[in-house]
Amino acid sequence: MDLETFTPGSGRLEPRAALRSDAPTLDLNGTWRFRLSPTANIPDDFARPDFDDADWDDLPVPSHWPLHGHGALAYTNVSFPFPIDPPHVPDENPTGDYRRAFDLPAGWTGGRLRFEGVDSFATVWLNGHELGFSTGSRLAVEFDAGPWLRPGRNVLAVRVHQWSAASYLEDQDMWWLPGIFRDVTLTRSTADVFVHASYADGRGTLSFDGPGRLSVPELGVADLEPGAEVTVEITPWTAETPRLYDAIVTFPEESVRLRVGFRTISIADGVLLANGRPLLLKGVNRHEFHPEHGRAVPYETMRADVLLMKRHNVNAVRTSHYPPHPDFLDLCDELGLWVIDECDLETHGFGQVGWRANPTDDPRYADALLDRMRRMVERDKNHPSVIMWSLGNEAGVGRNLAVMAGWARERDPSRPLHYEGDWSCAHTDVYSRMYASHAEVEAIGRLAEDPLDDLELDARRRAMPFLQCEYAHAMGNGPGGLAEYQELFERYPRLAGGFVWEWIDHGLAHPVFGYAYGGDYGESVHDGNFVIDGLVFPDRTPSPGLLDLKKVFEPVKFEFGDGVVRVVNCHDFADLSHLEFHASVEGSAERRLEVPARGGEVKLPDVPAGTGEQWVTVRAVLAGDQPWAGAGHEVAWGQTLLTPPPSRSDEAAAGAWSAGLVAGGGEIAAGDSAFDAETGRLVRLFGLEVEGPRLDLWRAPTDNDRYGGLEEKWRALGLHRLTHRVDAVELGDALTVRTRVAPAATDLGMRATYRWTFDGGLRLVVDIEPEGDWRDPIPRLGLTMSLPLVVDRVTWFGLGPGEAYPDTGLAARVGRWSATIEELQTPYVYPQENGHRAEVRWASFGAFKVSGEPVFGMTARPWSIDELTAARHRPDLVAGDRVHLHLDLAHQGIGTASCGPGALPDYELRAHRATFSLRFDPA
Repeated sequence: MDLETFTPGSGRLEPRAALRSDAPTLDLNGTWRFRLSPTANIPDDFARPDFDDADWDDLPVPSHWPLHGHGALAYTNVSFPFPIDPPHVPDENPTGDYRRAFDLPAGWTGGRLRFEGVDSFATVWLNGHELGFSTGSRLAVEFDAGPWLRPGRNVLAVRVHQWSAASYLEDQDMWWLPGIFRDVTLTRSTADVFVHASYADGRGTLSFDGPGRLSVPELGVADLEPGAEVTVEITPWTAETPRLYDAIVTFPEESVRLRVGFRTISIADGVLLANGRPLLLKGVNRHEFHPEHGRAVPYETMRADVLLMKRHNVNAVRTSHYPPHPDFLDLCDELGLWVIDECDLETHGFGQVGWRANPTDDPRYADALLDRMRRMVERDKNHPSVIMWSLGNEAGVGRNLAVMAGWARERDPSRPLHYEGDWSCAHTDVYSRMYASHAEVEAIGRLAEDPLDDLELDARRRAMPFLQCEYAHAMGNGPGGLAEYQELFERYPRLAGGFVWEWIDHGLAHPVFGYAYGGDYGESVHDGNFVIDGLVFPDRTPSPGLLDLKKVFEPVKFEFGDGVVRVVNCHDFADLSHLEFHASVEGSAERRLEVPARGGEVKLPDVPAGTGEQWVTVRAVLAGDQPWAGAGHEVAWGQTLLTPPPSRSDEAAAGAWSAGLVAGGGEIAAGDSAFDAETGRLVRLFGLEVEGPRLDLWRAPTDNDRYGGLEEKWRALGLHRLTHRVDAVELGDALTVRTRVAPAATDLGMRATYRWTFDGGLRLVVDIEPEGDWRDPIPRLGLTMSLPLVVDRVTWFGLGPGEAYPDTGLAARVGRWSATIEELQTPYVYPQENGHRAEVRWASFGAFKVSGEPVFGMTARPWSIDELTAARHRPDLVAGDRVHLHLDLAHQGIGTASCGPGALPDYELRAHRATFSLRFDPA
């Protein structure tokens, strides 16, 4: 077989729609016989029906063979794992041979072998006869099996090569995972149909292409002929109201069932419209992934993904960077998600060689690219959820895009075309970018972006809606800046929203590392943990980033006034009648609020008697069960301060601070607390042996710190290896400790003066003054101390229950929270700074309580910052015999610089003069 051919396949049948037919079908999934060879040049005698495969292994289909102990695993983002020399491939070409024997039911005649997905070059034999070959890993292909089927026993043989000329078209950011990874069936269905169901002016228009007769009993449509058109009273399909109608298309030999959704996608005055109304995409990018099965994702997992998206206010998915399993699109139709369906095309690695020989601009690859576009459109054309076709991703520019776009426009003019890689938008209907900064997004919203050299193309692009097909890279801790992006999307009608990168961490289950990423399998070329960049962890536990995204995407907003709340409906299509609204003040029962279906102003509950800081929380929850969540599921919430806390300055003035500090025996005692007399450092706190606190500027770098370049600057400055010098310890009415904190090999430093006073509790005021020219942001400004392991739970009043940083933590709300030390940790696959609780008023650590004047940031860990910084996988972190407590004044923002902009200026932490006040009291 010529693996270096540009031809996309041979012997294949014309692509057709994925349909549910009553024609007989045999499921050929299950256990197949399997053999892996290191090269492609081996005999094909295995395809003979009488071949003895007794010494072969068993392998489940669907699956990827590297996940079952055959061959090697590898991850790259951009780089090809072989030389860039199209169409040539390496001699080392893992080749998997598959055999499956099956019995044909009595009376069976004819049939097609259908493969939903094979990575990457597959040749198929039936009973020793070669049916043909196919490329295009994430696309369905069918072969005519009829002439070669036999009564009784049949043998299906498939040879799968990992590398071919087609591999140059599949350089997506993902694990390289060969194999038959989607379903295999033998079907007697031959039906194809293209249903057109549009909506305008309150009515639906229905027609279809293809043979047969179409009926929709619920609508009174019966025996509709091809090409005929009927107008009916319907409820339109939207992601918020995914109304489907069951349709039947009857052919002489079979009937197929499909679900029809009436909707119209259009563009007017540069605004993306659905059913004539502006559409704002609140989306995520979704690779298919499962930590044990790779891209062979079980149906139950697909459904769980869609449910999780809906429960977190996501309304759209981009199928990065290939068409998904067709069942996923069925779920999007049923449960309601807008979909950009993306072609199986990415040539990203050519960018590393200046895009020389890029297949997108190589006419020899034109047929292959067109083949991929055709197979996607034909398979998925009946899904109402699919609102755009995407030509592919990160494939540069070239003449073959015009070939793909031209065919798609002619075949399906009802859907706009998307492609990000060509900013001239010569072949698209929307202007798409990835990781544009907030400032650039705002400029585009105002039609003030930098012009193109071609004035005609520039004018055409300015008439297009704009979307961010990727933004807010959800790698590790973060992303930051979500609220600011969403505010822009909502402010400017031209901005159609965007898709956060991405849905899930692609960590493969590993017996030693917990979850593996690039390099963990000894790959010589890899992109490390860049594959760990999702809103959910590999086990699909929501990350703090997803919780923040839910808050940002809320379809209801609350605007608080004097004793009232204005409820604003932010749905694109639905009203508020499916929601209930409740208000509560902490410690009191929730009270139902009567909110009109269109929203409006509602009186808040009266403030209950009490002292101290009080907040009212208003929640919008589902009034009844929905297909994607049960009654009571929280959709949106808001808070407002009802009564402020007592003034700390008044408290302090009334406290009548006294000396209470006594020197002796090498210590300075303050009740059952004590300081080292020489260094002035606290060594005992209300009977607990402690170390610290002392000024610290370092944090374990986040992925955004590392990939965005801040870690490199911080390490060059030496912030991870600060030295501490005590200049004076002075005892009077207060214990004053004057210190200088600085990294070696620089003249930069921080003067830190600690003033301790005692009145049964300890009050600490730290004055911080930078010295030198601090040009870059610093990681953190705070205090570090350690405690005995007897402290195992923290209770606090402040933002919670989850972590929060200056530009994250949108999901955190003010309240009283409690968690164990273990529960305070966020289990990022690649360990990094995590677990910070913000705007803490007070926190209790069992034996003592810390109060802010007025607030502080708090992190408590069973390992030190140095141990967290050194760890590469979660199992590297082993709890010691101390709790490491960080009481912080400020943190550098998180941003999204692992791929995109860093923290916005308002969230950068610059060295500055500051005063930090805390009070320590016994429990």
